[in-house]
Amino acid sequence: MLTGRNLERKNLNHYYDREGSQIVVLYGQRYIGKSSLINEFVADKDHYFYAARICSEREQLYQWGMQLGREGVKTSQFPTFAEVFDSLPYSGRGKQVIVIDEFSRIVKNSDTFMPELIRFIHSQWSKRQVLVLLVSSSVGWVENQMVEAIGESAYELSGLMKIRELPFRELVAYFPGFTMEQCIETYAVLGGFPGLWQMFDDRISVRENICRTLLNPGSILYNEPQRLLEDSLRETSVYGTILSSIAEGNYKLNDLYEKTDFSRAKISVYLKNLIELELVEKVFSYDTAGKANTQKGIYRIQNHILHFYFYFIYSNLSERETSSPSLFYKQYVGPAFKSYVGGYFKQICAQRLDERNKTGRLPFKYTKSGEWVGKMGNIDLVAQNNENETLLVLCNWDRPMMTYEDYEKLLICARKARISTDFIFLCSASRFDEKLHLEAKVKNNLKLIPASEL
Repeated sequence: MLTGRNLERKNLNHYYDREGSQIVVLYGQRYIGKSSLINEFVADKDHYFYAARICSEREQLYQWGMQLGREGVKTSQFPTFAEVFDSLPYSGRGKQVIVIDEFSRIVKNSDTFMPELIRFIHSQWSKRQVLVLLVSSSVGWVENQMVEAIGESAYELSGLMKIRELPFRELVAYFPGFTMEQCIETYAVLGGFPGLWQMFDDRISVRENICRTLLNPGSILYNEPQRLLEDSLRETSVYGTILSSIAEGNYKLNDLYEKTDFSRAKISVYLKNLIELELVEKVFSYDTAGKANTQKGIYRIQNHILHFYFYFIYSNLSERETSSPSLFYKQYVGPAFKSYVGGYFKQICAQRLDERNKTGRLPFKYTKSGEWVGKMGNIDLVAQNNENETLLVLCNWDRPMMTYEDYEKLLICARKARISTDFIFLCSASRFDEKLHLEAKVKNNLKLIPASEL
């Protein structure tokens, strides 16, 4: 679970080694690996941990007092936050790390929590130094409402640390028993969430893993997509309607309007909320001179496990409840699974090219990149440097062969986008036709990349 978190470890150690006390907000989505990172960080340090409950301020204080009592510290039945903080046990050895998990549950119901925490830290300057980690899974709240909620206390924060998804290469390292194809399929289902990776077993097939976890009523992930929406949003019926419509291929605002019958203004507000929670993303076409041939902006489900649910399960929910996992997979998942994975194969190709770009293993070092979304076709990646040298990338996952016709369509899209074709990479999970191989031999700017090279 701790693979690929060297930068986060370094940042935490930076705050810990600084002189004086600090308050750091550490946040990221569920299953992103926050708990494992923190547990490893505090393992050799004096530390105290409290997991905030979903409850009123009075009940929160009661529960915290009860926890302190179990730890041998006596408080009143309903202590104040001042009493709680002043009672926190401390060994007297070095800087103490105080972890308050899901602190937003406290802040949303208390005006005194943050001021009393700051008072406590200031009162300890001559006695002990502390690093307070305020942890949250509410990404949208931290980024958009937290500062308003805590007011002037925000000036006392030493920093914010966002724990992001891990890249595909870390998943490959995590599952040594999987083939490259299986790793790509697993990434398409679970994304870069190491907490979810734990639930897959690389000694069995991806199909068996999906049946065990997402399709098995006894699995913790069986209802995870619904919980994800219900924990983060109100009016889940509206959000479910919009997400299912996107999963069906209604990517544009007007398409969503026609499918849902909600007003465009209403859809825009709800999409904004989904984007803030990193459940949906808005994709704009790479900016080129050929703007007349581009689409204005399209919406995609960003969270992998939520996408899987709305792509395969939502419309067939009754069948999932009444079928065996293996039968449901055979009838509803298997036939469209390759097509589903194809969209994420493009993401993986973009990630790997970014890594090659950083290490100087491309024909030139690009400074900007993105997808070109055209009305008559897309270019999966356009990358340019400051001198406008251009690299175009086209990816194929689900078709049995990448053909010369695919290459010609790419050139047509490039003309519509009015961009040059200095270098072209064709990435494919399947073979390339003979004509493409011949073309690549005579054209130095054309490279054929099989999925195994990723």
